[in-house]
Amino acid sequence: MAAYQHEGTCRHEHTSVARVWELSCPGFPEEVSRARRWTRGILRGSPLADDAELIVSELSANAILHTASGQAQGGFHLALAVSAQIVAVSVTDDGGTRTAPKAKHRGDDTEQGRGLDMVSALAHRVVVHHSEHGHTVTAELFTEPGAP
Repeated sequence: MAAYQHEGTCRHEHTSVARVWELSCPGFPEEVSRARRWTRGILRGSPLADDAELIVSELSANAILHTASGQAQGGFHLALAVSAQIVAVSVTDDGGTRTAPKAKHRGDDTEQGRGLDMVSALAHRVVVHHSEHGHTVTAELFTEPGAP
């Protein structure tokens, strides 16, 4: 499956205009590192690059591990919206599960299930959207502490 990159502009809830990049990846584990590199390249020089890269890693890995994205012919879609006020990272999976992604607040000794907890701790806001085709998890990082 070939990756598709698109750069454009859109209106975001907290800004008038944001630049948007998109990347579609096959559901192979090595694609998680590709998604991280892609994110780092776009956010080069941003103080939010490290957090955004970690969020992309967790959400992409979750899509591959816990949904149809990791099955044969599966994949995940990544969108990165950037404005002066916000960096929004969205990962859409291929669905195939009855439950939506959610933070579980597990104990410190648990090795799995803490990725979305970590994303929630890094992001200023995390929103999960459900559709008949899968789930989209969007993590928003505000460039200024007083931002919306």
